[in-house]
Amino acid sequence: METHSATDPVVRVALVTGSTSGIGAAIARVLSRAGYALVIHSRNSADTGRAMVAEMKHAIYVQADLALEADRVRLIEEAIGAWGQLDVLVNNAGISKVIAHGDLASATSTVWHDLNEVNVVAPFHLVALAESALRDAARYRRAGCVVNISSHAGVRPKGASIPYAVSKAALNHMTRLLALELGPEIRVNAVAPGLVDTPLTAEWTGAQELWRTRAPMRRAATPEDIAKAVVMLVESDYLTGEILLSDGGLNLT
Repeated sequence: METHSATDPVVRVALVTGSTSGIGAAIARVLSRAGYALVIHSRNSADTGRAMVAEMKHAIYVQADLALEADRVRLIEEAIGAWGQLDVLVNNAGISKVIAHGDLASATSTVWHDLNEVNVVAPFHLVALAESALRDAARYRRAGCVVNISSHAGVRPKGASIPYAVSKAALNHMTRLLALELGPEIRVNAVAPGLVDTPLTAEWTGAQELWRTRAPMRRAATPEDIAKAVVMLVESDYLTGEILLSDGGLNLT
């Protein structure tokens, strides 16, 4: 665990998984600017994580592989241990696998297991591990908050592969089930992005053209667009059980 000003008094603490790049990094930075103490996490990219911590007033970095149960336990323990509280959990980390939907043979049991473990089991386990701290947040400050980062592939029959899309659909349903069970002390919502501009998606020329020509907003999202949607859900004291489809309106076409 790498720390930076972790002993200073803070108001609210947020753990953002997979937060050293892309959407996760944008979420962490927006929350930091809003005054939250941050737990930065990644499976790799430790140097980037430490550099992000150095930029923030209140932050720690924890390296953990969310496919491993022991690492999930350690991540939550270190997150809570840094300031003695945890108010917000953003389950952003996820993995994907590009397989043509018609190529059923390539969607092996291993692919299904790997994606389900990281995209579904890990978020559920992290919520379960953090439940007590999130309930304490409601008792002493404001309701605890969970935001899961899903995908429009979990809402529409799209996505990099069928196993990926199904894992995100499961995450969406899990979001609703947890919201029903954990309220009012803990609110649980999800953001489901469509195409997001990153170095990886810059090469997805077909998808880029689709968003430019058919989405009402005529562009893909930026990571900051998704981060702002996440923070809106975090700052709400009422919304729960919502899957916020953030695709620039492409779902309307």
